[in-house]
Amino acid sequence: GRLTGNARHLTDPANKVYFATMEEGFYEVDVHTLAVTELFRDTHLEGGAKAGLPGDHGKGLYSGQGRLVYANNGEKTPEAREHPDIASGALAEWNSAKWQVVRRNQFTEVMGPGGLYGNQNPSTDPLWSIGWDHRSLILMLLDGGQWHSYRLPKASHAYDGAHGWNTEWPRIRDVGENDLLMTMHGAFWRFPRSFRSGNSAGIAPRSNYLKVIGDFARWGDRVVLGCDDTAKNEFLNKRRAKGKLAPPGESQSNLWFVEPGRLDRLGSAIGRGAVWLDDAVKKDVPSEPFLFGGFDQRMLHLVHDANGPVTFTLEVDRAGTNKWTGLRRVEVPASGYAWTIFPPEEKGAWIRIRTSRDCDRVTAFFSARNADRREPRPESGFDGLIRDNPMAGSGGLLHARGDARRTLEFAATRFVAGKMQSPAYYEMGRDMRLRRTDEAAPLAWMQANVAIPRDTIGFDQASVIYADEQGRRFRLPKGRPDFDVNGPVGVERTMREVCTERDLFNCAGTFFEVPAENAGGIAKVRPIATHQYRIQDFASWSGLLVLSGVTADAPAANRHIIRSDDGEVAVWVGAVDDLWSLGKAVGEGGPWKDSIIKAGQPSDPYLMTGYDRKNLTLAHTSPQPVKMRLEVDITGTDKWVTYAELEVPAGRPLEHPFPDGYQAYWFRITSDSNTTATAWLRYD
Repeated sequence: GRLTGNARHLTDPANKVYFATMEEGFYEVDVHTLAVTELFRDTHLEGGAKAGLPGDHGKGLYSGQGRLVYANNGEKTPEAREHPDIASGALAEWNSAKWQVVRRNQFTEVMGPGGLYGNQNPSTDPLWSIGWDHRSLILMLLDGGQWHSYRLPKASHAYDGAHGWNTEWPRIRDVGENDLLMTMHGAFWRFPRSFRSGNSAGIAPRSNYLKVIGDFARWGDRVVLGCDDTAKNEFLNKRRAKGKLAPPGESQSNLWFVEPGRLDRLGSAIGRGAVWLDDAVKKDVPSEPFLFGGFDQRMLHLVHDANGPVTFTLEVDRAGTNKWTGLRRVEVPASGYAWTIFPPEEKGAWIRIRTSRDCDRVTAFFSARNADRREPRPESGFDGLIRDNPMAGSGGLLHARGDARRTLEFAATRFVAGKMQSPAYYEMGRDMRLRRTDEAAPLAWMQANVAIPRDTIGFDQASVIYADEQGRRFRLPKGRPDFDVNGPVGVERTMREVCTERDLFNCAGTFFEVPAENAGGIAKVRPIATHQYRIQDFASWSGLLVLSGVTADAPAANRHIIRSDDGEVAVWVGAVDDLWSLGKAVGEGGPWKDSIIKAGQPSDPYLMTGYDRKNLTLAHTSPQPVKMRLEVDITGTDKWVTYAELEVPAGRPLEHPFPDGYQAYWFRITSDSNTTATAWLRYD
């Protein structure tokens, strides 16, 4: 089997250790002789005793408090592959006699304060396990022989593949700091070593990241992270950049060395998640605790379908001591929606919710973010990338070559005084030297198989228009209003897998992360950073992000710029998470710009999530006032609710700033009459 975890033996720890495989094989290994005793046979093998647990993608293993705990984060059933609300995997425990499923959801890590060596006091020290479902992250705690559950928000939805396998591999590890480091769903977290029941305060986000991190450890003055960068077969992400694009010739991964303090300076932390998502709820039965601390801005969306008003009672555990006190009550009208924002002075470790009546369908969805203190301009590491109409420079196509060469292919085009030169083929190896070669076949292959497709993304005067594989239309802000699809070095790539099972999307001056289709696709996009550069191509190679589109006078002191041996062309290299340093995500646009509107017909969805201050301007050409209904999709799953209904006067625009801290995924608008209208959003 594929070995995935080791754990201290329950009854003979001086002489034996447990091994587990990803397919539920469990073994004892004698540490002196290395003799193996099969406890439960791997499911890939016929016969023998089987553990009989749900799931097909085991991960974590740990022991303590008289039990062996195993985490599984995926399974193969058609239902699990197609429906994100179907559980895939399980958290299970074995007491030397029988297996028992603790919770039927996807789980990855199992850990305790003893780390890789096992808990110092196995009978009393706590165990932790991190997992998730379609609502939010799930943190399980084993303390005093009892399991306790908590919920945390998700920063990224790219890990949400319905089968559970897009998640490689959240961990809780010691990296030589006061707190442990936890990775989960695109966020670095501070995790207190002392976390247990009655002492549960202190979990907090550090930053958001883009890499897919499999494991990490402290080494000298760095944290070293092992990453999955991009895969030769692209797994289930077959979008192929909305056009013909050959996958990498070989899978690309590497180690990432990070100064520990940088873990706090990547993407500003955002998070979203639910305790209930269209769930049946009983009167006065509290929800699971949801993380309340650690974010600068926090808000809550409440929706229900009851035929009368429902009062939601919010309670907080202020210090993580299991002492709950009332915070406020929110009354939501029949089959209605309400939202509430928590000011900074409302502090606490955890929050939970009760309802005043039984309800068949209730959603309680939190959205949180930290202040984004990035400047709306790039750091100097990007100096030398093309902005607008330089006199000389180079662009070209990028590809990780196969055939066991482990090189980067660059089909480069140089331009001088605005005139394009004939393409030339360059190759870069692990020595980081970019050399021109005269191989005609690779250049022709690149031009045929790595060419950048045209017209994959739509534009109009209002916004970027993205049509997904199901034909649904989505609109996104323009990071630069003057964006022209014809860049100074030609057509520019918009989408490509750079980190496994998710795409990097560069369009109209903003980089976005787009999950694979099985994890929500464009509906679960998140902005990364806004920039003013004209990047022609981008690709993953040897653990690096490589960009083409470099000026001839790029500063020699910029270590990110690799110039060819002949001095004719250059590329930019760095880590994908350097993109956060391009600048804060901003933009403007909207679903309508001088658009002919039919009464009662909603606009296309327009992206709202991941941006800071949001201001809406409404205008129309009718001679009388027009009523417009503003709706938001709070989850990214077509869960639309009415945010407000505004009467827009004739002859002058109406300004509507959204409250500080208000977050939703998508925005759309409907007019009550035929008109020509503009709905314009500015994000800054």
